Amino acid sequence: MDLALDQRSAQLRTSRIPFVHARVVLAERPTSAKPGDEAIVLGDGTIEGFVGGECAESTVRERSLAALRSGESALLRITPDAEADQPGKVVVHNPCLSGGTLEIFLEPEVPAPLVVVAGSAPIAQALVELGERLGYDLRPHDGTLPEDTSAVVVASHGRDEEAVLSAALRAGVPYVGLVASPRRGSAVVASLDVPDELRAKVRTPAGLDIGAHTPGEVALSILAELIARRPRPQTPGPSPLPMVQDATATDPVCGMSVPMVEASLHLEVDGRTWWFCGSGCQRAFAADPAAFGA
Repeated sequence: MDLALDQRSAQLRTSRIPFVHARVVLAERPTSAKPGDEAIVLGDGTIEGFVGGECAESTVRERSLAALRSGESALLRITPDAEADQPGKVVVHNPCLSGGTLEIFLEPEVPAPLVVVAGSAPIAQALVELGERLGYDLRPHDGTLPEDTSAVVVASHGRDEEAVLSAALRAGVPYVGLVASPRRGSAVVASLDVPDELRAKVRTPAGLDIGAHTPGEVALSILAELIARRPRPQTPGPSPLPMVQDATATDPVCGMSVPMVEASLHLEVDGRTWWFCGSGCQRAFAADPAAFGA
């Protein structure tokens, strides 16, 4: 990867910001891109790097946002001539291309689910060790909860449980679990200074009832419950990301599909927003909006 993009990718991973790495793997002349050209596409449609001219870039933007929603890699083929679908490829007919065909590999990088663990007892240690092997991002509680926290598990055995649980519930963390016996867990939950509807969201004893006894088995039961309760998207892969928009519009000039994000070219005419795959279509529309239905 280009050094600047490599550094940028590392920064995004550290900051837990999802993105798509796009790399040109085939370029049939005439094209402005060549094999090896690459870019990063962010969840707002911003493209950093180069994988083709603005018309190809618009298609890369749309398909990259789709890849972020599904979490699945895709081989994108952009061609100026209509082609039949090809196994293993997403084929897009882009009539605005100046000529040539591009194939671009889109690889989404979505942060692992973030689980905050409060406590340092054997169960907490086992949870961190096993969770990391399953691909979760396990972090000890440091007094704060990142906005994208997927779960908070309190395994501190009586130490500062109420404060952590209350903070997680008020923050709207999807999964809040307390490691405790049923009797003690019920007492802790009843003492929380939060509305009843929030108290009801605490899972205690945390984990599925699999007859767990050892710290490792309890940790396994908790991770199994996290897996069982995670949202199931209609498309394969991780759950859709809230920052990724899926609305698209049709370019009134060429008919291409354009993602309705700020990074896409657009114009406002009489209070309506029109979206374009490239500046050529935008200029044609601006010259005579009425000719295109405005």
